[in-house]
Amino acid sequence: MIERLRTILEKDCQLVKTQPILVGVSGGPDSLCLLIALHQLGYPVIVAHLNHGLRPEADSDALAVRGITDRLGVPFIQGIEDVADFANKNAFSVEEAARMLRYHFLFDQAGRIHAQAVAVGHTADDQVETVLMHLLRGAGLDGLKGMTIRTLPTAWSQEIPLVRPLLSIWREEVLAYCQAHGLHPVLDRSNLDTTFFRNRLRHELIPILENYNPAVRQNIWRTALVLAGDHDVLSQVISRAWEGCLIEQGPGWEAFDLCQLCEQSLGLQRHLLRRAIALLRPGLRDIGFDTVTRALDFIAHPSRSKQCDLSAGLCLQSENGRLWIATWEADLPGSQWPQMISKTSLYLDVPGELSLPMGWTLHAERVTNSQSTYRQALMNADPFQAWVDAENIKIPLVVRSRCPGERFFPLGMDNHSLKLADFMINVKVPRRARMAWPLVCSGPDILWVPGYRLGHTHRLQQTARRAIYLQLSRIY
Repeated sequence: MIERLRTILEKDCQLVKTQPILVGVSGGPDSLCLLIALHQLGYPVIVAHLNHGLRPEADSDALAVRGITDRLGVPFIQGIEDVADFANKNAFSVEEAARMLRYHFLFDQAGRIHAQAVAVGHTADDQVETVLMHLLRGAGLDGLKGMTIRTLPTAWSQEIPLVRPLLSIWREEVLAYCQAHGLHPVLDRSNLDTTFFRNRLRHELIPILENYNPAVRQNIWRTALVLAGDHDVLSQVISRAWEGCLIEQGPGWEAFDLCQLCEQSLGLQRHLLRRAIALLRPGLRDIGFDTVTRALDFIAHPSRSKQCDLSAGLCLQSENGRLWIATWEADLPGSQWPQMISKTSLYLDVPGELSLPMGWTLHAERVTNSQSTYRQALMNADPFQAWVDAENIKIPLVVRSRCPGERFFPLGMDNHSLKLADFMINVKVPRRARMAWPLVCSGPDILWVPGYRLGHTHRLQQTARRAIYLQLSRIY
């Protein structure tokens, strides 16, 4: 076993003997075997042990691990957490709470000591149990490939890998190694408690499956290995699609090109959504089928509000050809839109220029309404420029955001009005941009909703002698 492990550590785990490795050691046979083997092979190790506070013998287990490190002459770090309290407060199972706190502790300590990796003692048997857990709960390729020998990035670090050197070594080999080296692992009686899902698999389901096929464990392990290779191939395809669909990302949000996303196959869409959710919620282990299906349904048929509650404090928003996946508290960028500072009014002389937030500028000038000017206004395809009749306009122009309940007379509605709020919905002004969207007004009358429509009353007619040219632009 030791020679096989030597190759795994060098090639698969990519470990060197010049930097410390933080080893998570519970005191059980798997982690104890890993610690002694690493030490035997000459790797610099630092032992980390977390007392979960779940069992009466937890303190004596910590002392036993401390005694082993003292005999080996290696550093020892101990942490204590109230796992039961954490699970209760956050509505996690005890198993999940223990896992989350344990890895948070290990990677926190690894960062402090500048470790090259965090090493844990998962074996081939653990891999089989993990794959079965995912299969029974429902999983795709991500779940059925099981754990990997070297993982980076992880949910806890972008720089420090998680390595599992024993992942191809069976528990029988581990126990034989412990016996051969006179090791006395601690006994964790909770591993016999079949109220825990993993323990039921280990002690009840797997023995039943072995009645059908004595080699079932080896077959499941090999299947996971094959699927891991398939996953690597698929990951390359997903990464290319990700680069083509992702527009930008920031703290707590990701923005996708909705058209590009919809052009991907349904399978790729599922994988892109899973990746997006995993990046925003790295501690979320299982992204359920229902969550992904809800997202796909929203993409295909957005709700009237253009917004959807997803899962785990995440939401979807569809606007202006973008799909946002974000946390509810995320401050989504709005610099692509012109916006007013809330409840302020600005005044624009003609000619003149006005600076708006985030690099937007509103320009106004007087022009003669010649035949060419009128034709240019009539054929204008740029919604951020407009020509209005200069007669009966109050100068300076007022630039403000909308008022509650106000009405607008849009060009093309034959001097009929509707609520400005309804107009903004109809022309698909992004929901979160509506309240602060700049309006160009002459007194109380809305001359222009930049980017969308002129007002009917002050439209430029061919008989007008003078016009005012307006342009809203952004300095990039």
